[in-house]
Amino acid sequence: MLYTVAHGVIPPLARAVWRPTVEGLHHVPTTGPVIVASNHLSFFDSVVIPVVVPRKVVFLAKSDYFTGTGVKGALQRAWFEGLGMLPVDRDDTRAAIASLDTALEVLRRGEAFGIYPEGTRSRDGRLYRGRTGVAHLALTAGCPVVPVGLEGTEDIQPVGESRPRRAKVTVRFGAPITVADEYDDVPSGRARRELTDRIMAAIGELSGQEPAGVYNERPARA
Repeated sequence: MLYTVAHGVIPPLARAVWRPTVEGLHHVPTTGPVIVASNHLSFFDSVVIPVVVPRKVVFLAKSDYFTGTGVKGALQRAWFEGLGMLPVDRDDTRAAIASLDTALEVLRRGEAFGIYPEGTRSRDGRLYRGRTGVAHLALTAGCPVVPVGLEGTEDIQPVGESRPRRAKVTVRFGAPITVADEYDDVPSGRARRELTDRIMAAIGELSGQEPAGVYNERPARA
């Protein structure tokens, strides 16, 4: 109910404010399980994609966004739940592993699941090596992966800015990458790595980013 109400209000408002350029939206299946795999430049990536995709796209968001108190905490929680996001503790290894099971449940319900194979956002604009969780999900669920290339979301609220601002944003969706019967005779580890690299190559073509060639790591907390 909350998602239905929020999705009827937030996307039209956000599109009116940021007026994102959207390309290839027809590549996103209107029904059935699908993984939406994107590059990651900003916190706002998880807002922009659900705003431009007509169907619900479930993303995982850090649990801190759901635990605030008072009016501000309640509004923040309602915002994230209204966009279809689910909480995950990124600092708990067991919870991170359990999040893959959560993602599979979303896919088994025939829904769309959004993921950033880089793991954390790029702070220098380069495209980092993909982690194989995205391939594990696709191969286990047997569903297609739609690559996404985002541009400009990092300018909506640059580091140090307290409020979002208007910025030129482009969202490009690529042709679905199918996995059915393609990796049946390939060892699981190799299959996950090869598929992940295919997905990242497609994302790179859409985003135009320079490949970093290494994994991205979250900065240590002070």
